[in-house]
Amino acid sequence: MQNQALSKTLSYVLRHKPEELGLHLDAQGWVSVTALLQALQARHPEVTLEQLHEVVATNDKKRFAFSEDEQLIRANQGHSLAVDLALEAVPPPEVLYHGTATRFLSSIRASGLQRGTRQYVHLSPDPETATAVGQRHGCPVVLTVHAGELHRAGAAFYIAENGVWLTLTVPPEFIGAEGLSAS
Repeated sequence: MQNQALSKTLSYVLRHKPEELGLHLDAQGWVSVTALLQALQARHPEVTLEQLHEVVATNDKKRFAFSEDEQLIRANQGHSLAVDLALEAVPPPEVLYHGTATRFLSSIRASGLQRGTRQYVHLSPDPETATAVGQRHGCPVVLTVHAGELHRAGAAFYIAENGVWLTLTVPPEFIGAEGLSAS
């Protein structure tokens, strides 16, 4: 299995469907590295522990993390499953960014940013990262989110291990009009 395919499989299994490989995530989203490797090797015998380490270390979005003792692995964010990542609320920077595609703008203008099937809305610390995210969904648009104002209005913000900012929702009034154009 190539690293890119392994990364996609890990994203799917560790964020959405662990049962596809007969796995069960604990309350914080962790699963045993040994159990994961055995489940992967049942379908792809060529997958090794070294390859798993390489995918975690080289994933450009830092989607995965090992526990300190490297006995457990989990996705850093993006779960559609209920997991407690044990993140503490922290004040965000005044401005964060959200990358999306132009086809979603009318819905965002009407309803803001919604978490959908995921636990949180994902926000980027810079426009470049948000652009890369938006490109995955079509013609990219970078939205400016007035995170400081939203936080002062009572919204909680969290930062995942990989630097992605998380919040439950972003009402349309906290999305800058300047961000609603193609970048």
